[in-house]
Amino acid sequence: MHELSIAASIVDYATEFANEHQAKSISRIEIEVGQLSGVITESLEFAMEEAVKGSVLEKAEVVLTEVPGRSRCNRCQTEFDNPDWYTPCPGCTAMDAEIIGGKELLIRSVVIE
Repeated sequence: MHELSIAASIVDYATEFANEHQAKSISRIEIEVGQLSGVITESLEFAMEEAVKGSVLEKAEVVLTEVPGRSRCNRCQTEFDNPDWYTPCPGCTAMDAEIIGGKELLIRSVVIE
């Protein structure tokens, strides 16, 4: 469960961010999890519940948003949803596509108090 180490890294970042801005706590943090990032959103949500205990995020609203996988076919340039890395192009059925979205894992925003 690498989601626990990711959650710990998020808490570390939030702590540094709060310290840099002389904030005592964070009231909200928004995190985007790409569907193709290799991170299971539900597992990260569970890990965050544990990782925030005793931190600046303890009372924060943690908002996790899953970003859908998206690809562009290298043959016909069709862009399409790709939830599992193995979706053929709906335009030409080729399996030759570039992932253009859904691999990200990022902190979108932090609200401090």
